[in-house]
Amino acid sequence: MNEDNLWLPSLITNNPQEGFELAIKLSQMGIKASNSNNELFKNTELNYYPNVIRASNLSQLIALSFHTIALANNYWK
Repeated sequence: MNEDNLWLPSLITNNPQEGFELAIKLSQMGIKASNSNNELFKNTELNYYPNVIRASNLSQLIALSFHTIALANNYWK
């Protein structure tokens, strides 16, 4: 793997705000990666979920990503 093309060199951030921003980016990239070339996913009932359910699922994904980043940063202690 070419390290020059890595968009995520580390989970380490300077503070919780940067950690949260990284969690959002991780979530966005995960969704993008899972949707990019997966025709089966595009045709599932997930495309018909109401926006409220999608927002809830995205919030959970961001929270899980933020938890992972917080652990990697030793909760910024």
